[in-house]
Amino acid sequence: MGKLYAGQTKFRIRLTVGQDITGATVLVKYRKPDGTEGSFADAHIEDNANGIIYCDVNADGSEIPTANFGEWMFWAHITFADGRFAPGEAIWEHFYEEPA
Repeated sequence: MGKLYAGQTKFRIRLTVGQDITGATVLVKYRKPDGTEGSFADAHIEDNANGIIYCDVNADGSEIPTANFGEWMFWAHITFADGRFAPGEAIWEHFYEEPA
């Protein structure tokens, strides 16, 4: 599957921050094509030592609705056990309108 489509209900956002995140709280934040920002509530740590996190998109399609095709930006937001926080490097994904 090469392209991602707005409204698609099966894909994983996976981000690497490149440092140990043991004990941290993680979020995957986003910016939609219209500039609206938010975060996914269900981010998980895949690998503490290497700082890899992921988020599976909801099966109901509500997180990347069909009307939001275009360029999305995603980044990790890590809050460490001592209260310090740091954003990760952003990635961009293009979501296409599903062909009719």
